[in-house]
Amino acid sequence: MNKYIKYGLALIGISIIGIAIYFFAKKSDNHSEMEHQNEVYTCSMHPEIIRDKPGNCPICGMTLVKKITENNSVEDNSIDNLIKPTDNFIVGNYQTTTAIDTTLSSEINLPGIVGYDPNSSENIAARMSGRIERMYVNYKYQKVNKGQKLFDLYSPELLTEQQNFIYMVINDVENPSIIDASRQKLLLYGMTQNQINALSNSKKVNPLITIYSPASGIIDGTATMDNTTIPVMQSANNNTEVLNVKEGSYIKKGEVIFKLLNTDKVWGIFNVIQGYNSLIKANQSIRITSELDKDEFMDAKINFVETQLNAADKTNRIRVYLNNNKLKLPVGLRLQGAVKTNAVKGIWIQKQAMVSIGNKKIVFLKMENGFKASSIKTGIEIDDFIQIMEGISVKDTIAKNAQYLIDSESFIKTE
Repeated sequence: MNKYIKYGLALIGISIIGIAIYFFAKKSDNHSEMEHQNEVYTCSMHPEIIRDKPGNCPICGMTLVKKITENNSVEDNSIDNLIKPTDNFIVGNYQTTTAIDTTLSSEINLPGIVGYDPNSSENIAARMSGRIERMYVNYKYQKVNKGQKLFDLYSPELLTEQQNFIYMVINDVENPSIIDASRQKLLLYGMTQNQINALSNSKKVNPLITIYSPASGIIDGTATMDNTTIPVMQSANNNTEVLNVKEGSYIKKGEVIFKLLNTDKVWGIFNVIQGYNSLIKANQSIRITSELDKDEFMDAKINFVETQLNAADKTNRIRVYLNNNKLKLPVGLRLQGAVKTNAVKGIWIQKQAMVSIGNKKIVFLKMENGFKASSIKTGIEIDDFIQIMEGISVKDTIAKNAQYLIDSESFIKTE
């Protein structure tokens, strides 16, 4: 009898153990299932891509990486989750400071360059149609002097006017008013007074008429070339760029053959970094130095502030008109401009009290038992101070050096 009782008790014990193993396994399965549900895969370059299984990013093709989330939360970009400790505080005794409400002014340094003044340029246009028989200038940026030969032109129209002039000089000497009118017409066609006098003396037409430069300057190409008044870094090939107008080219009446740039009047073109536009006004004083002699400076006034943003370097340009007759500044010379700004009133903190983490700028607010990260919006920078637009006030106490409170493991996500 005792043997059967022991046997029954053994069966009951085995049943209890089996039930326990079953529930334990079930619990483990549920836990694994929850872990599987909370496992998501994302792209390190494109965090907006979320998948529930491994694969490749549909944007860049990179292999998705596993990311464990809690309560099915994929990501949280709030400032509260930047700090690793669970209480979102950095505990420690650090030096503190406060924002100041004051008025600051400073001097802004602006990089610049010498450029041509297009307002002082001169177009050399064809006064009659014809064919260019010989060119005396052949390259862009070639320097010419007033009275220098530019090209020889054959023009049937001008040839006819020469014949009319000679006919009147020979056959209508007693009518000087008509001869003077014909002489004036030849002047308007581009002939010089000396050429007309030679024509009157020789009584022989000249099929080729030489066109001379009306002023001194730099050849800036032809009407069909891509001209610019703002110089760029030129290579040797660009400096000897061949003109589009060549010997044998036909030109039409009124067509611009050359654009002649005057080097006696130039622009100082300076770039203003985005955010400082409001501090720069026309007629403000600017002190200019060049890379040729940084100890020699020029005092001038800002003549024009461009309103269009340069998409390439995110800057606005200002222009200063310079009389280059005595300065002899070469076009393309790098300049440095210094502008004293007007006083700006606002709330300011020192630069070291703020840290940039990509798409956010933060300071660390002093709390009861530590420091808490807080996002701010900033304005312009003046010397060692940054203007605060939103986020903190003069009543808040912040860490004096934000870098001390940051290390490479303090952040989970910065975007």
